[in-house]
Amino acid sequence: CPAGAGSREAERPRTAMAMAWRAAPRAAARLLLGRRRIASCIDPSTGLTEDQKEFQKVALDFAAKEMAPCMAEWDEKEIFPVETMRKAAQLGFGGIYVKPDVGGSGLSRLDTSIIFEALSTGCTSTTAYMSIHNMCVWMIDTFGNEEQRHRFCPSLCSMEKFASYCLTEPGSGSDAASLLTSAQRKGDTYVLNGSKAFISGGGDTDVYVVMCRTGGPGPKGISCLVLEKGMPGLSFGKKEKKVGWNSQPTRAVIFEDCLVPVGNRLGAEGQGFSIAMQGLNGGRINIASCSLGAAHASVLLAQEHLTVRKQFGEPLANNQYLQFRLAEMATRLVAARLMVRNAARALQDGREDAPVLCSMAKLFATDECFGICNQALQMHGGYGYLKDYAVQQFVRDIRVHQILEGTNEVMRMIVARNLLQG
Repeated sequence: CPAGAGSREAERPRTAMAMAWRAAPRAAARLLLGRRRIASCIDPSTGLTEDQKEFQKVALDFAAKEMAPCMAEWDEKEIFPVETMRKAAQLGFGGIYVKPDVGGSGLSRLDTSIIFEALSTGCTSTTAYMSIHNMCVWMIDTFGNEEQRHRFCPSLCSMEKFASYCLTEPGSGSDAASLLTSAQRKGDTYVLNGSKAFISGGGDTDVYVVMCRTGGPGPKGISCLVLEKGMPGLSFGKKEKKVGWNSQPTRAVIFEDCLVPVGNRLGAEGQGFSIAMQGLNGGRINIASCSLGAAHASVLLAQEHLTVRKQFGEPLANNQYLQFRLAEMATRLVAARLMVRNAARALQDGREDAPVLCSMAKLFATDECFGICNQALQMHGGYGYLKDYAVQQFVRDIRVHQILEGTNEVMRMIVARNLLQG
């Protein structure tokens, strides 16, 4: 042990959970995520079909065995776990809601939500990137022509190649319709100039789904191009240092007279903003689902800690105030899960109210789940602030979910606009 560690170790709670997370992460993962004694009131399999329960179990087992034991190392060393994600793709998680004829799993939006929630219990950061990758593949599958679908989707579904979504710019985040990256058509080629900011996977991924301006101002002047790494004029900024989401690189993506074949455009000119927004409806469900997984894992960690940690001569679980807070956490978790799954069904069914329900679910779930993770950290006291304990990583990884895929302030605007239009 390092100097001074012995006395510090003596003060730490000697429980199977605490010891395992510190000394044997794989055993801890099985104890936390693989256990079968989850209280029925928060059981994520409640109400699911037998098929859904089966692939939920597959995702939970993968999270416990392949992700949770490594999540602290991926975070600390900023490792992009390519091989682990390719293992996930072998289970069908590289193109979950992509059509089977190009290598996808052809599952529903609800199925997808269930899978991302389960995977996120093992590593929220990695699962969140996988959700973005899946969104990109779906956009190519849905809006691309047959040649584009068969050219791009199979290698993306297998995660032989990885994808990034490029919408946000340094000067246009929430106001996406004001983006400035421009593509001037010259014969059979677009000349692309501009830059994108905060791009997950940027520089390490192979395919970039880029929203750019081919026409006049506003949303109707935006088109969607698919770029491939190595194209002349495509470059990347420095790797950003982030609070969380450290298992996925984030960089600016830069276009300097980048030549893109017209055959790489998805849909018609001017359709890009609609493509982007339809992608984000699903993206909001996906990121909300990742929040659910982090919150579920944090509730289990808090439950375990309250049971084994003693203060004033008795377990913390005997403290009525903490009992009430744990009950509130569980209630908020289940409420958020129901809202997310309701929105996922609406999106799958193509309902008119699906976009606003996706916004409501993203707003509620990401706010509530961050509160749950943060409360779980508080229940751990000083231990919760140590990187030896998983709860702090869930807090750091989940915080950005309230910002990306449309900030929660924008989600409020969408909901209010829908209400006031009626």
